[in-house]
Amino acid sequence: MAPVCWACRLSLLWLLFWLSALFLNCYSLLTYDRQALLDIRNSVASSFTNSYTLDVDCSFNKTDESFTSAVPGHIRRWPLSIPRRKRRRKRGNRGGYIVKLKAHLRAGFLSDHSHESLYGGSATWRPRDVAYRWLRHVLPVHPSPVFRSGLLRIGLGSRRRGVTHRNLRTLERASSSPVIIPPPKMALLNARSLVNKTFLLNDFYLAHNLDFMFITESWIKVGDLTPFSELIPADCTFFNSPRPSGRGGGIVTILKNALSARCRLVPGTAFSSFEAQFLHLDWNGPVCLVVIYRPPHSTKDFIQHFTELIGNIAANYDRFLLVGDFNIHVCCPSNPLSHEFLNIINAFNLSQWISDSTHILGHTLDLVLSYGFDVTDVVLSDFLISDHKPILFTLSLPELSYSSSTTVSLSRFYSPQFSTNFNLCFAECGSQLNLDQPLSDLDADQHLSLLNSAWLKAANATAPLKPHKQKTKSALWQNSDTRLLRQTCRKAERKWKQDRLHISLQMFRDSLTSYQTAAKSAKAAYFSNLIETNHSKPKVLFSIIQSVTNPSVNTLSVASDALCENFLRYFSDKITNLRLGVCPTLTLAISPIMSPASAFLDAFEPINLQELKEVIDNLKPSFCPSDIIHPKFFKLVIDSIGPGLLSLVNKCLQTGSVPADLKVATVTPLLKKPSLDPTVLKNFRPISVLPFISKVLEKIVLNQLQHFMTSNSIYEVFQSGFKSAHSTESALLRVLNDIYLSTDSGDSVVLILLDLSAAFDTIDHSLLLSRLESWVGLKANALKWFHSYLSDRTFLVKLGNFSSSPAPLTCGLPQGSILAPSLFSLYMLPLGSILRKHGVSFHFYADDTQIYLPVKKNNSTAISSLLQCLEEVKLWLAQNFLFLNEDKTEVIVFGPNENSQCKSPELESLSAFRSSRVQNLGIIFDQHLKFDRHIASVIGSSFYQLRLLSKIKNFLTPKTLEMAVHAFVTSRLDYCNSLYCGISKCQIARLQLVQNAAARLLLKCRKHEHITPILRSLHWLPISQRIDFKILLFIYKSLHNKAPVYLSELLHSYTPSRSLRSCDQALLVVPRARLKRRGERAFAVAGPRLWNTLPLEIRLAPSLSIFKSLLKTFLFSLVY
Repeated sequence: MAPVCWACRLSLLWLLFWLSALFLNCYSLLTYDRQALLDIRNSVASSFTNSYTLDVDCSFNKTDESFTSAVPGHIRRWPLSIPRRKRRRKRGNRGGYIVKLKAHLRAGFLSDHSHESLYGGSATWRPRDVAYRWLRHVLPVHPSPVFRSGLLRIGLGSRRRGVTHRNLRTLERASSSPVIIPPPKMALLNARSLVNKTFLLNDFYLAHNLDFMFITESWIKVGDLTPFSELIPADCTFFNSPRPSGRGGGIVTILKNALSARCRLVPGTAFSSFEAQFLHLDWNGPVCLVVIYRPPHSTKDFIQHFTELIGNIAANYDRFLLVGDFNIHVCCPSNPLSHEFLNIINAFNLSQWISDSTHILGHTLDLVLSYGFDVTDVVLSDFLISDHKPILFTLSLPELSYSSSTTVSLSRFYSPQFSTNFNLCFAECGSQLNLDQPLSDLDADQHLSLLNSAWLKAANATAPLKPHKQKTKSALWQNSDTRLLRQTCRKAERKWKQDRLHISLQMFRDSLTSYQTAAKSAKAAYFSNLIETNHSKPKVLFSIIQSVTNPSVNTLSVASDALCENFLRYFSDKITNLRLGVCPTLTLAISPIMSPASAFLDAFEPINLQELKEVIDNLKPSFCPSDIIHPKFFKLVIDSIGPGLLSLVNKCLQTGSVPADLKVATVTPLLKKPSLDPTVLKNFRPISVLPFISKVLEKIVLNQLQHFMTSNSIYEVFQSGFKSAHSTESALLRVLNDIYLSTDSGDSVVLILLDLSAAFDTIDHSLLLSRLESWVGLKANALKWFHSYLSDRTFLVKLGNFSSSPAPLTCGLPQGSILAPSLFSLYMLPLGSILRKHGVSFHFYADDTQIYLPVKKNNSTAISSLLQCLEEVKLWLAQNFLFLNEDKTEVIVFGPNENSQCKSPELESLSAFRSSRVQNLGIIFDQHLKFDRHIASVIGSSFYQLRLLSKIKNFLTPKTLEMAVHAFVTSRLDYCNSLYCGISKCQIARLQLVQNAAARLLLKCRKHEHITPILRSLHWLPISQRIDFKILLFIYKSLHNKAPVYLSELLHSYTPSRSLRSCDQALLVVPRARLKRRGERAFAVAGPRLWNTLPLEIRLAPSLSIFKSLLKTFLFSLVY
């Protein structure tokens, strides 16, 4: 009992000691001597006074009588306090030390005035006032009222919850940070058809975090890219090398977008014994990657071809990798083919890294060969994608380190209440900037700057710029079922790897098949719902279909300021070299037939607010990086910003000036074709955009300029580019009409197609201003406005967040501008007078020039006149800085009939450019005018589109599928189909096959089902009637001034010499023709003949829509 009694007594003594310390206000101190504690106090006080200069009463400088008060608060602790068990509660983000610190400071600084400091004075110490040992006082212990109000202002004394945003400051990001790229992880597998394994391979690529995946036996046909929309992950791209002909074969490489700038597809020698894909990888020097697939029975010449392949690669690369399915049993050295193959490997000192069997039958068929580096982490996966095992490996290459700018993209996020909030904020900003006062004393640049500052202030208040990080698009079609099935696949795979039982293997295979089926169904349902939601938006609909049928490929290198500068120099040097190559120093003078202006335009008329709103509403809302507000939302707030913008526009029109900020173009490089090499700058074309305000101003000027030129007949009649009611089909219809009539009379016709290189970019500004003054009649402020518009223009190249420095635009018309097409047509006005002077027929479509001339038998003067005309045209083009590309100049001669045996005219110097087939505005002309080659091209492209649509028809509703068929197939059949008038029935039947196939696809009919009821149910006109429909539509438009003048002048109303019943029948004169395959195919002959066969009510239709409806009903009744 003694030990127990002593224990009880000790506990009682400790309890009494603790109570005495609590009620007698005594303190327990750490075992430090007094002088050490005073030194600590002084050091803390001095550090505080040196760091802060606040006018407060600092208690550190006072000397208290009490010994305990001299001890700093961060040292004093009560060691005998009973630790209470803390109640666990969820604090979220507010349960950390910052919350405790605020509570601690609030308790010390914001206490009632009746109490003294927590760590001094006569206030009774409370056990709950805990002073953490890790907290150090950096603020005064006795704050003054001024300092206390400052604490409340900065948020330390605030009792409101949440974040005080005014206390936050944006931290500057590092300009660059080193990026480490580890050695690439790769996989090689034989797929034996990608079509039914796309989702499985996609999951395999992501699960192993691969950089490259090489796939052999893809079985993808040429031009079929639909499976890649399911196969390629969101942040990856691919290289596809299908077998050129036949079935099977094919090689695909999948790689990350981050490596696409370092890896590119390069052309290589084609071998008959195997397929190969050649890749060039930049990894601390060039590395060649070759993927090979050798068919099993292709043994002839393989050893020779493979030796030649290695020899070519070794001569150009110090490091290379060869992977693929060789179908050679290297595990059996006694095999003759294997023995020779292994000897070649040893002869070239290649390293072979596969030692285990890669086929389910126990043979080693898939190989990884390297030279100049090692291959590590070789693993044969048990993933059952085919009868070949996937091979995982890593190249033993050094890590790459480079500096990458960590720029953040800033974007405006517009809320649904943006327009309301912007209007209120802009009204306040306008009153502060005095926008409601007259601004007549400001020039256009100052006026625009004032408006921009007000717009920017209001936009920042209502839609501030926020960091926007591009996120990798996840598979939106994934749902809970597909995720569960993917987990089931993982479990089945682990179970099979553990027990290696056949039943486990079968379960694993069944789970893979179930996941592939479910994923395909889920994606089909997702796209079907997406398409159905956007079925009324053709642009969105077509982009969705295009993303499925032709998935995009990353074609641009990693963006940087240096790359933007390279593009800037290339685009500038290209134009400079073209201008230097046109020989502007020619001294031979040209005296074209002058057309002095009969009317003059001195100034542009100011507009009102309603006209400004109409112009803005009709403009396409294309965004430019320099726009403060996106044009889509700019239209929503036009009521508030319209008066200020109207004042600026009228000032520009009246003073003849254009602000400098509106003359800066932003250029984005765009690859011309996906198959081109993205590392070559010449494969890109510049796409330029201008500020939205600039387009508004240009549209207003264009409307007034077009009205003036149309009223005074200044436009070139035979210019069909960029003019309303004009098209490529109307231009070709007139050219072919003249050719048919000339050949019908027994003459031959020489057609010359001239090609101008970068015509819009080489125009001389001084010559253009001279043309506007002398040919158009612009004077005073109108001419001054164009002078300001063309002078001091600049452009810069922008790629994402990177941009180049601005460069001057000393020549050419700004791309993306509304005025550029019309200005180019005016620049080309003198060329028409030169051609008329020589009696040569011509037609322009923008910068595409067609020159044609009838040539009679044994008439050499016509050819001499044509050659003389061409020399003068070349001279004029050179003097006007337009570069004629003679390599693309083509000449074709049309005979009087299809089977003409007459001697063709001697073309002299033009004989080198003569061809039997030319492409003119998208139509292939042949010298017999049969259009067989063009129709074959249309049929091939149409069936290709049908095959793509057949692969996604499960995604589309019947209505949406019909829209897609019309967009991708019918549009090809109807393009310039009026030119098919008079072609053979055989060619018509070939085109009809395409329409029949489209109808069967749409209604899911069988191949041999009769087509007439199908077409009738769809209410489709057959091909022959569609041709007649198009010709009659041109006739109606020509008679009602809705077609080009050069077509209207070919038609003449029938007026009998005496009073007959046909006087008021709206008939047309049908010219006589000699040949059915020539003259009767001319628009001037075939059109009136078809017109006169129509019922009177159709010919007298009051409107175009009624005419089209009646005409289709009439033709439909004739067929069905």
